[in-house]
Amino acid sequence: MGTPGTGMAADIAEQPEVFAGLLEPAHADPIAAVAAAIVRRRPRHVVFTARGTSDHAALYGAYLAEIRLGLPAGLASPSAVTVFGARPDLSDALVVGVSQSGGSPDLTEVVKVARETGALTLAITNNPESALARAAELHVDVAAGHERAVAATKTYTAELMALLLLVEGIRGGDGRVPADELRTLAALPDLATTALADPTAPDLARRYRFAARMVTTGRGYAYPTAREAALKLMETSYLPALSFSGADLLHGPLALADPDVPVLAVVGGGPGGAAMRDVLARLDERRADVVTVGPADVAGASARLAVPEVDERLAPLLDILPLQRLALALALARGENPDAPRGLAKVTSTL
Repeated sequence: MGTPGTGMAADIAEQPEVFAGLLEPAHADPIAAVAAAIVRRRPRHVVFTARGTSDHAALYGAYLAEIRLGLPAGLASPSAVTVFGARPDLSDALVVGVSQSGGSPDLTEVVKVARETGALTLAITNNPESALARAAELHVDVAAGHERAVAATKTYTAELMALLLLVEGIRGGDGRVPADELRTLAALPDLATTALADPTAPDLARRYRFAARMVTTGRGYAYPTAREAALKLMETSYLPALSFSGADLLHGPLALADPDVPVLAVVGGGPGGAAMRDVLARLDERRADVVTVGPADVAGASARLAVPEVDERLAPLLDILPLQRLALALALARGENPDAPRGLAKVTSTL
């Protein structure tokens, strides 16, 4: 085995390159072809199915579908199909299976059933030869390359980028991302490099080395980031991390907050960030130790993981980067090996 954390560190560092690769015609053109096929079918709603980290990418996709496309979207419960034998009528739906490996049998079964009931099915994976990719009518390759660490980092953000390109292509009407939008997306690789250069994460890791638990929170597009950050902390540092939307945090879990429970709050510069103001004020009342992730300082926060300012729908591709670095640094500070968390494997099969 190599030095602990080198695999995860290398995966994290490659994300600007992965973004740039997905914008190249070799990968962008096939995504545009998938988007055009979806436009022709005119689905009335979108159903995502995913597990783990990919579940958070799917949640981001659901926000994009509802906000950018005006289509109702939600996440399926695979056990309804695999455990209880349900066969829901999905004839007007686009059903999207999101999985880095494409190897989990339950997701494959959901896509198979959806296709049998008349849905347009799409697999988004890092493995075009996977069972999930073969089960779906359409496939998008996120083209992240081999991921060294068990904890997913670059495959997660590649899924986000693929979903963004897909949705913007559908919105464009012909599968192609409009030229002005493409110019905006072209800046993401350099912006990701900037986000990864922020030096705050290692300092916070030393500060929170002995934390007993954490809370992560965000609203709108930031909510998937909060959930993914919590998962990364749990699977690499074995640190209990509870994730809530900002709205849900006020409905009871706020009682958890006190000076001994660090709160990671994702606060962007748009409507979702503005909706966090009341949440942050209530956390301040409880003297919570709040660290924000975002482009600007927030009154009352003890620190900020800095990211460049972008439209909130793009922010999830950047906001998670310093949080991945925090998870890596915290795991190492606690004497763990984030490349190979105990009890976990790269491919998890569930039914």
